[in-house]
Amino acid sequence: MRKKLISTVLCGAMCVAMFTGCGNTGKQASSDKGKGSKEPVTISYACWDSNQANLIQTMADEFEKENPDIKIDIQVNGWADYWTGLEAAATGGSLPDTFWMHSNNIYYYGSNDQLLDLSKYIDSSDKVDLANYPEGLSKIYNIDGKQYAIPKDYDTIALWYNKKMFDEAKLSYPDDTWTWEDLKEAAKKLTKDDGSQYGFCAGLHNQEGYYNFVYQNGGEIITPEKTSGYAEDKTIAGIEEYFSFVKEGLSPEIYDDAARGEAISNGLCAMGLFGSWNLSGFADSDYMKENFDCTVLPMSDDGGKASIFNGLGNAIAKTTKHPDEAWKWVEFLSSKEGQERQADLGIAISAYNGTADKFTNAYSMFNTKCYIDMVDYAQIRPYSNQTSVWEDKAYELLKNAYAGKEDTKDACKKVADMMDEAIKAE
Repeated sequence: MRKKLISTVLCGAMCVAMFTGCGNTGKQASSDKGKGSKEPVTISYACWDSNQANLIQTMADEFEKENPDIKIDIQVNGWADYWTGLEAAATGGSLPDTFWMHSNNIYYYGSNDQLLDLSKYIDSSDKVDLANYPEGLSKIYNIDGKQYAIPKDYDTIALWYNKKMFDEAKLSYPDDTWTWEDLKEAAKKLTKDDGSQYGFCAGLHNQEGYYNFVYQNGGEIITPEKTSGYAEDKTIAGIEEYFSFVKEGLSPEIYDDAARGEAISNGLCAMGLFGSWNLSGFADSDYMKENFDCTVLPMSDDGGKASIFNGLGNAIAKTTKHPDEAWKWVEFLSSKEGQERQADLGIAISAYNGTADKFTNAYSMFNTKCYIDMVDYAQIRPYSNQTSVWEDKAYELLKNAYAGKEDTKDACKKVADMMDEAIKAE
């Protein structure tokens, strides 16, 4: 079932507030170009990560030098505001010309006819060939044979640890031999009774949290038949293991993304799971550079390995007044040249095959190669046509079990029932 876009009344306020200068609203320079004006066309590019946006501006500046007839307007909003604003803009037909797309949301925008089918542009391009990207990522952004976005990057999840805290506790640093048992034992030794320091940061999070434990344990969040895996024994056991750090007092209860980052950067927690997209922010922190490093995720006690793998895509609005110019920008970002430049700048692990090493070189102060090492056993972030519908509800239904107020098996059964109903309604 296609979700209806929200009202045009809300759109007017939200689009102006969150996507100022949307590519289809108020761009006089663009509309005057056909009247003999020498003003360049302005292409808007929306994203949700300010750390990346600052570096992408460098790429935009370089692109503009080579294409003086096109100007790139980068627009940044935080994750929640980004999607609220994007939905409002879509309702009013004023989406940014180009923007980031996520696996949670691709079906919503693609099936509601909001995205430009890039297939013909890709077929005629000598710079973009989907064979140069991981097949699993390209497939995420393909609906019924139409390619609605091109992979921008990919990410995996690593274990970050405070070297100073390990040294003070006279513990060896984590490495690729670590299991859940090793993680738990180290967390116990690093946790202080007075509550001033916890051994592990087990925030209530899926991608940077319990999803990894589920797949390491042989469980699954969604089955190949598109039914919920939450009621499976191995899934429940993986979630229980992750939640146990909170129940045993080895991790504080944390429900917010910002709070998870602060728990590491302010010295509250000695270890935590964080995705590769955090690297630019970590590298800007003197505390992180001085005290932290990262390594591959611990495996389950029976040797199961997994790290959640996801990737963003660059999309073009179907309503853009300048599809060719918008494509030229997206083509540049997606080309080998653009992907290598993105990696060199340390923006993200570029999706283009063979460019990952350039990203690790950008953050040589950390063992960032671990993110690449886990690709061999990475697990695509679970998704369906309307992922965000059941993911958000799963988060709410798991809160009590996470806090030790409900049996995890009972909570997971509720999630499974909810999720199956949500998938049936897609």
